[in-house]
Amino acid sequence: MRLGPTLIVDTFAEAFRLRYARLIVTAHDPHWLAAAVAATCGYGTSVLGCDAEIGLEHLLDPSATPDGRPGAAILAFAFAAEGLGKAIANRTAQCLLTCPTTAVFDGLPEAAERVPLGAHVRYFGDGFEKTKVFQGRRYWRLPVMDGEFLVEETCGVEKGVGGGNFILQGAGLDGTLAAVRRAVAAIGARPGVIAPFPGGAVRSGSKVGSRYEGLRGSTNEAFAPALVGRVPTELVDGANCAVEVVIDGTDEAAVGNAMVAGIHAAAGADLLAVSAGNYGGKLGKFHFPLRALLGAAAG
Repeated sequence: MRLGPTLIVDTFAEAFRLRYARLIVTAHDPHWLAAAVAATCGYGTSVLGCDAEIGLEHLLDPSATPDGRPGAAILAFAFAAEGLGKAIANRTAQCLLTCPTTAVFDGLPEAAERVPLGAHVRYFGDGFEKTKVFQGRRYWRLPVMDGEFLVEETCGVEKGVGGGNFILQGAGLDGTLAAVRRAVAAIGARPGVIAPFPGGAVRSGSKVGSRYEGLRGSTNEAFAPALVGRVPTELVDGANCAVEVVIDGTDEAAVGNAMVAGIHAAAGADLLAVSAGNYGGKLGKFHFPLRALLGAAAG
């Protein structure tokens, strides 16, 4: 199967169950909103080493935010609700409370499962904080140097899907990276998904386990051009560079749709092949066969 000149390898991506939360962050203007998003989403790439996989879902027009200011929807993913709650509360305290003019709202108000948010952060108010219930939702107001920091007391948690992926293989670095950027841009336009790694790309694609004791993940040597001839390879002939794109989403359909959009955008004369990472189906319950996925989308 090909998309133009690009081979679609007959393989599948393997994803797994995660929990996710959605924060709606607002600020006085786009500059401070961008600063808040960048700080909050920093060091949020892989749940193997970070407290959460986190990224910008999409920007919000002031007409679509709770307080009529520029806003952003941020998605955060982790294995368990408790750990996710701690990560969200810590990032809110360290990155959003500290950023001038921000306010924080729960983006999943109908979720039955809830974790503390402002309920933790409020203690920074040192007894001067105030609480208010508005339209059935409780908020905390903390006095800070530029006025007040408004934060919702709790945030909802839902079941999501993490680890959807595809691997782009090219003859050279420039062409492969151009394909990655096209793919990430297309994914960014889809609802309910994030590509949490730097620029949406993973140069250090991993496998489960390691020859070193205690290491949960290590380099996926089958996609390392420097090891061709030394170990079995999954690179196509002529590939000298491979970059993985990982997608987390609110559900299986969101991840699958984002994969289709990303692969279509990436395909072109500068990309030899698209493959994917899996562990024989043993890691996660969600499987995305590339050719079937693209065929269904075309149908």
